[in-house]
Parts: sequence; C-alpha cells; structure tokens
Amino acid sequence: MCCWRWKKRKERGRRKKRMGRLRKRQAYESNLIHHGLQLEATRSILDEKLTFVKVHAPWEVLCAYAEIMHINLPLQPNDLKTRESAFSWFTRFFSVNENIIKPEKEFFTAPFENDRLSDFYIQDKDTFFNPATRSRIVHFILCRGEYAVRDNVRKFGISKLLDSGIYKAAFPLHDSRFNYQSEEPNCPNERYLLYREWAHPRNIFKLQPLAFVRKYYGEKIGIYFAWLGFYTQMLVLAAIVGLGCFLYGYFTKDNCTWSQEVCDPNIGGTIIMCPQCDKACPFWSLAITCESSKKLCIFDSFGTLVFAVFMGIWVTLFLEFWKRRQAELEYDWDTAEFLEQEEQIRPEYEASCHHIVVNEITQKEEHVPYTACGKCVRITFCTSAVLFWILLIIASVVGIIVYRLSVFMTFSANFPKSINGIEAIQKYLTPQTATSVSASVINFIIIMILNMIYEKVAIMITDFELPRTQTDYENSLTMKMFLFQFVNYYSSCFYIAFFKGKFVGYPGDPVYWPGNYRNEECDPGGCLLELTMQLIIIMGGKAIWNNIQEVLLPWLKNLIGRCCSAARSEKIIPRWEQDYHLQPFGKLGLFYEYLEMVIQFGFVTLFVASFPLAPLLALLNNLLEIRVDAWKITTQFRRMVPQKAQDIGAWQPIMQGIAILAVVTNAMIIAFTSDMIPRLVYYWSFSVPPYGNHNSYTMKGYINNTLSIFALSDFRNGSEPALSGLNLTTCRYRDLRYPPGHEHQYEHNIYYWHVIAAKLSFIIVMEHIIYFVKFVISYTVPDVSNKTKSKIKREKYLTQILLHENPLKAVKKNMGSIADKIIKGADGTFRPKYD
Repeated sequence: MCCWRWKKRKERGRRKKRMGRLRKRQAYESNLIHHGLQLEATRSILDEKLTFVKVHAPWEVLCAYAEIMHINLPLQPNDLKTRESAFSWFTRFFSVNENIIKPEKEFFTAPFENDRLSDFYIQDKDTFFNPATRSRIVHFILCRGEYAVRDNVRKFGISKLLDSGIYKAAFPLHDSRFNYQSEEPNCPNERYLLYREWAHPRNIFKLQPLAFVRKYYGEKIGIYFAWLGFYTQMLVLAAIVGLGCFLYGYFTKDNCTWSQEVCDPNIGGTIIMCPQCDKACPFWSLAITCESSKKLCIFDSFGTLVFAVFMGIWVTLFLEFWKRRQAELEYDWDTAEFLEQEEQIRPEYEASCHHIVVNEITQKEEHVPYTACGKCVRITFCTSAVLFWILLIIASVVGIIVYRLSVFMTFSANFPKSINGIEAIQKYLTPQTATSVSASVINFIIIMILNMIYEKVAIMITDFELPRTQTDYENSLTMKMFLFQFVNYYSSCFYIAFFKGKFVGYPGDPVYWPGNYRNEECDPGGCLLELTMQLIIIMGGKAIWNNIQEVLLPWLKNLIGRCCSAARSEKIIPRWEQDYHLQPFGKLGLFYEYLEMVIQFGFVTLFVASFPLAPLLALLNNLLEIRVDAWKITTQFRRMVPQKAQDIGAWQPIMQGIAILAVVTNAMIIAFTSDMIPRLVYYWSFSVPPYGNHNSYTMKGYINNTLSIFALSDFRNGSEPALSGLNLTTCRYRDLRYPPGHEHQYEHNIYYWHVIAAKLSFIIVMEHIIYFVKFVISYTVPDVSNKTKSKIKREKYLTQILLHENPLKAVKKNMGSIADKIIKGADGTFRPKYD
C-alpha cells in the first residue's frame, strides 16, 4: 500500500516542483505495472487530498520473483517421526490453545523454480505463498522500480520516493482489526488471533506462537521474539539461584561478626574516623555506618562468590543452547542457506555506484560507490568520529566524578556534625550515601539525554559509510551504538567498582584531582553497596523509561489521531486508511529492542557479583517486555515489511564478548570491590599467631585490624580540620599501613601484601576454572542437534530426487526411446539383402 497527498501551494514557483513529482510518480507506477503488479488508486475518506494506491501481485508475478529471490517453498510434508520431549506434559500447560491457533504444518522445502512448478506442494494457489512472502516479493519490486534517469544515472526505489515526499508512506496491510474478528469469509483474522493469544497481557506466562508470528511478520521479527523468549526462559534458573543467594545473605546477616563490631558501642562507637576531605569535613564515628554495614552483609557474603561462579557457567549454557535453538529455527524457517549473495543490495548503495572496478573472482567490471582511496578516507573519518564521541562520554563521566567530590564536601559541611551520629538523618543518610544517590540519579538523566544524541550521530556516521546490504548496515550501526551505550551505561559502574577508593593515599598525603579535590573514599565496608545502588537505579530507571517510551507515546499518538479522525468523519474507515494512521515502525526495525535487551544482558552478567537479584529483576521485566513488544507491533504500529534473517546478527558476537568480559569483571569485583578476600586472609592467617592474638580462627578483631592509625600532628599545613573541642591525638582510616612511630610508618604493612597476593591468586584461579568449564561446555554441546541434522539430510535427499534425479531419468527415458527408433530405422534402411 502506497499513499500520497496533494498540497496547495500559493507560490507559482512551487507548481513546477509539484508537476515534477507528479511525473516521477506516474513514471514509477507505470514501471510497476510493467513489472506485472496491479495498482488501484482510491481517495481517502477522511482527507480528500490523500490518495491511496493499493498494490497487488498476481500468481505469475509471485512465481517469477520467487525464483529470482531464491525463496524456499514446500516440496512435500515432513515425513520424519518426531519424539515428544520429556517435559511436553509440563509445557502443555503454558502452550497456546491449538484449537485457536493451529500448529503450522512442517514441510521439506527447496529454492523455487518456475520450470518445475509441478514438483512443489501446491494445494491452493492462494495459500502457497504466505502473507510474509507475498509482502517481501512486492517490496522487492517496489525497491527496484525506476522513476527517473538523470545524467545517465537511474533513480529508483520506494525509499527515495518516501524520503523526497513524493509518497507519504508504503506498508503492507494488516488483515483485520486487532480487537474485533472480521466477518468476511476469506479473512484469516491472523492479527486478531495474534492479539488474543500472544499480545494480550493475560498471556504473560504462555509460550509464544513463534511459527504464527513468523508467518505474519516474517523471519526477522520471529527470530527476535524467539531469542527474547529463550533468554527469558534461561533467566528463570539464574533468578532462582540469585534469589537463593540473596536469601542466604539476608538470613545470615545477624551472624556477620564485622558488622556487629561496627554497631557495637564499645568497638565501632569508640573508633573515630579521619575526615574524608580537607578542612570542611568533620571527624566522624564508625558507628554511623552501622545500617549500611548490615545491608552490605546481605550482598557481600559467601553466596555472592557462589553466584558469580554460577553466572559464569550460566552465560555459556545460554549462548551454546541458543546456538542449537537458532540452528533449529534456521532450518524450520528456511534461512539456513540464506547466504550473503542472496541478500539484495541497498538502493542507497546502488544509486551511488559511479566507479568501475574489476571483480577479482568473476573478472568482470562492476560498479562501486568509491575507490580504494575513498574507502580509506571514509573509514578514517568514521573511526575518528566514533573515538571523539567516546571521549565525550568519558568526559561526562569525569564531570560526574567532579560533582561527587564537590557535593560530598558540601554534604559533609552541612550535615549534623555530631561525632556519634545520634541524629536520625545520620543514622540512615550519611554524606557518602547522599552523594552516591544524587550522583546516580543525575548520571541516569545524563545517560538518557546522551542516548538521544548518540543515536543520531551513529546513524549519520553509518550513512556516510554507505554499507552494501541492509545486514551490513545494521551490523555496522550495531557495533557503533553498542560501543556508545557500553561506555555510556557501564562507565560509572566501572568507576565505582574498580577506581573509587583505590588511589586515595592516606590523610597525611592524600591524592588530589585537578582543582584541589581529594579523591573519593569508600565506606569502611567498601564500595560494593554503592555499586549495588548504582545498578538498581540505572536498571530500574532504564526499564521504567523504556516502557514509557514503548507503550505510552505510541498509544497517545494513536489516540490523538483516532480522536481527530472521529471528529472529521462518521463514515466507515477502510482497512488501509486505519493502518495509515498507525505509527510507522521505523527504518531500523527491532534495533532498539535488541539494544535494550543486550544492555540489560550486560548488567545481568558483568556486575552480578554485586547484585544477585539482577536476574530476577530482568526476568520480571522481560516477561512484561515480550507482551509489550507484541502489543506494540500488533496494535499500535503499521505492519512492517517482512525480512529474512538467518540469526540475530552482530548481537551474537557482542554477547559472546560480554560473556568473556563478565568472568573478569565479577572476579575483580569479588577481589577488589568487596571485602571477602581481606576477611578470608584475616580469618585464616591474621586472627591467630604469629600475626594474631586469638587461639582459634575467628573474625573478631577484624575491624580494628583493617583500620590504620593516623596522628593528627602529621596533617599537612592547611588541610587539618577543626577539632571543635574534641580531645583527639589520632584518628583511623581505611587502609593497611603501619602506625605512626613505626620505622616504616604510613607504608603498607605485611597484611596488605598478603591481601594483594590472595586477590591476584583468586582472580587467576577463578578465571581459569570458569574458562575451563566454559570450554568443556562449548565442546560437548553441539551447535546443531541430531534431530535438525536428520531433517537437513532428508531435505537434501528429497531435493536431489525430486528436482534433479527424476528430471534426469525422464530425459534418459526420452532419449532412450529416441535412440531405439533411430536404431530400428537404421536397421530397416541399411539391412543387407540376401538372394
């Protein structure tokens, strides 16, 4: 369906432009008719200036272009016996009602050939080509239709006509309304069935009718929902284990010895901590961190270590079993042999081919849009642009860090200065907590703003690259956008996990940022709780924001459009006009849906050691996300042009890279961000002689052992805070250094070097164990199941028999009869005569 609008122009100079558009439109439509399409124009009911052109492809055109496009079509029904899964009795409770959406019949298929039409399984010409295939063929013709020739350069394609405003829109039609069943006898009501059994919120726990989705929307939409559904199913196991680890930490937090020491008035209440900034920051009691230490015990427990190892294995299982599932879909949906040469060249690329080169393989001349030198220039420019914007993102992160430093000084100066923290505000909201929460919220707002800018920049850079095919275009854009989003979303988390509090020096010799800001310090329990808070704010805020964008905005736009339409006319609006007033799906299709889920996948895997509930939150979000996306494309958007897709594209290697990086990040979070390793070193080495005073292994005395002593007389000139009447000579700070008066005062002590050795050993051991298990799983789990291999072999055999050997036998049979006639004729003509 195409549509265009007449516009009134007062200026005479615009009349020539309007007539030029009219000539292009007429030339384009005449070329479409020349290609065999049938066109029918009709006026809009709501807007007389708007004209709709309905496009129909007859049987002969469908057959001709199916052969050109190498479309696989049914040869005969699948005759292989299928075995029911051991869990079929369980999954039956979550399956779609087969009486409403009947299961799609399985066929063996082969590339269509018009000359061998009789060999294909044709029972009904109206259903031989499914709706998605019909739309693909028509769109293929629309993209190749010529409308002008200028300077020996052909102008063609519906995309350019849409961009220039000659046509307002071009889209396939929905077959019915989504909320009412059509009474027409020939209407399949597939959209209504999809809404009822798939997109409706009541189906949130049901399995998806993927074959039906693929039939209506095409393989590209189908494989996205297949991947999202598979990812959600795999999250169930991760969510259960994560919830178990969280509950373990919650129920054992009362046995957390070091937290009890922090909250003990005789231990934590008597420890006075050094100020965390110069002059403005006061001395403070360790006891004011009592509440945060209790919360930290929930996340910084032995269960976190177990869960981090489990997630390293889980992500490998997810990727390997997805490969198997993807291989099944490739075969079932006839995309296994969807090779690069079968994908059509983008019209934008084809229209820019002004240079002639010789193909090394075919030794024939072909047109390309740029020379080798021009290609190098484009690559250099695009790479520089990408690096520039990444540096801009890093600059925004540095700005957030400066904000944290300056605001922390303000909060420290203005919060109640009671050293014992008896005020309610200090019991629940310390300067560190207030700084972290406010910085996380501001960081989230900046992330959302920058996302909108980066999107346009990435599209501009990719358009300038001029990729050859749509797959190349999407893969190039995917890498750029993910690189931007990776730095944008994860940089603050990397800073808190691996940089904050690591390079602060000690009170007598602190490390300064430019501008005389002292580097940030962590709470005495470490930065793990702050990292958890950062993840909760970004993950939760991102999920809420995305759902508002995906649901509320399209719904409001369509609601306003329906209200305006109802006010203008009370006539029955035809199907094509109703679809026109829906929202366009956009050129990038499902790109943003993939990006949203892969960013979530990164949060679930990269930093899961700090937040075991991340898989559970992701599971709940994805259960809703599947139905929201289904509802959105079924009810709020025009039907998109179906496209072939063999896999999920560049997202697969991106997730594999995240899986490898996740092992390193989680090992480093446990080693450097949490206090698990220092506690283990203290328990096994420094709680007993020769370093400790206890007779048995214990965690008692851990807090006192891990806080170093600083003499107030050693403060630098101008940096010492006001004592405010306090009678103090020393204070404590978070580090492992010798006390004042020691021959190596303020240098790292033996405990520090034991901890560093243990941390590095832990990272090496954990990484090697998980990588070894990942290698074993990857080796033992085949990418293609035996069931799928049998189907592929059976299909190749049938293709060989039906399309190659049978015609060859017929030729041999015909040639044999001709040869017999020739021999018989020769015998009668040249037989010798005997007297």
